[in-house]
Amino acid sequence: MMSNEMKELCAFVLQTAKQAGADDCKVSYAKRRFVEVQYREHKPEIVKEAATQRMSINIFIHGRYAGQSTSDVRKDALKLFIAHAIEAAKILEKDPYRSLPDPQYYTGRQEIALQLMDPDYQKRTPELRHSMAKELEESCLEAGGEKAISVTADVYDDFREETILTSNGFEGETQSTTCYASAKMTAQDKGNRRPMGYYYAMARALKKLPSCDEIGKKAAERTMELMGAKKIATEALPIIIENRCVVRVLYGFLSAMNGRALQQKRSFLLGKKGKKIGSDIFTLIDNPHIVGALGSRLYDGDGFATQKRAMVEKGMLKEYYIGWYRSRKLGVEPTTGDISNLILPPGKRSLAEIMKDLGRGILINGFIGGNFNSNTGVFSIGITGTLFEGGKRTQAIAEMNIADNHLEFWNKLVEAANDPWTYSRLQMPSLVFEDIVVSGV
Repeated sequence: MMSNEMKELCAFVLQTAKQAGADDCKVSYAKRRFVEVQYREHKPEIVKEAATQRMSINIFIHGRYAGQSTSDVRKDALKLFIAHAIEAAKILEKDPYRSLPDPQYYTGRQEIALQLMDPDYQKRTPELRHSMAKELEESCLEAGGEKAISVTADVYDDFREETILTSNGFEGETQSTTCYASAKMTAQDKGNRRPMGYYYAMARALKKLPSCDEIGKKAAERTMELMGAKKIATEALPIIIENRCVVRVLYGFLSAMNGRALQQKRSFLLGKKGKKIGSDIFTLIDNPHIVGALGSRLYDGDGFATQKRAMVEKGMLKEYYIGWYRSRKLGVEPTTGDISNLILPPGKRSLAEIMKDLGRGILINGFIGGNFNSNTGVFSIGITGTLFEGGKRTQAIAEMNIADNHLEFWNKLVEAANDPWTYSRLQMPSLVFEDIVVSGV
């Protein structure tokens, strides 16, 4: 049920804006409460709690557009805020492409209970958060043993609710929760090296997180994997990018699918729709209707009713991410302006099975720095990871680099593991690429 208080205030803003001369208006009213507890050296280092609210309006008047927001939602203050927003819009240049979306795109909204709210949210007490942070730290310290120099444990959760109305008939309401737990460990290596590793998980509901003990132990385990890391000679090898790290490379590709990059001709994917740009393994499904997932939604930022889409299918580019405004500038049909849940279908084999069969290769477990050219698709990025042979990890590596072009890189994707990383909107499995030049000494 839409909050009556929030809906009534949005309706008041819409009416006031229209009476003040706006041709059209979009209003969103959002509230958020978050709590963070961080432990270090067996005591709280950060304890933070805040509640915020924001009223945002988009004004369309005489072919002009302005967007503004305020945290003061008293009606008298809102009247003044709206008047200022309209006056600001009047002095801006006309933009014939700015308008509210055609209401036809609002229709067809699915009736799915997405379960974005943790039913046990009210049970998240201060005592629970502190006990979680303590357990994270203690399990990480215990697993790290004498090599552990320090551990930082972090627990975070929030509650959000938002109501949106437009003057051309859109109504939307969302209530959601997220929770997050992480541990970060610094270890003493040879000489002055102090590698730092971490592990984390995020979900809509607390019950969907791994235990704090597991997160803490994995943070220690991942830090220990970095011990003794060094460069190796440059060579072409199979590489595996670990599931949680795939997004770091994939974002470069996804940014070129965005309507803004396409309209401004800053995308290496311009003109590539319907063309093969990756191997048959490379499929990306945008699915906003996964129950309980972090990116699930029934409508997008334009108010479009969401739908499942194949963005890339067996290496062929099928769609771009194009919202209402960019679609008008490009003169094309809109899709959706941004990612919901992005799925690369997992394979059938485990990471261990794949490593055993690959022979010699590198398992990449982290990226450092890097640069990317959105016009050409060329990228270069530092890596950390582990050299393996016959399924056994033989040497931690660091200070190395991979460089490629997205238009060639995704053609080298030969297998996906069966381990999708579900603690993100981008649920990627570990991915295997062949013949990648890894640069070292």
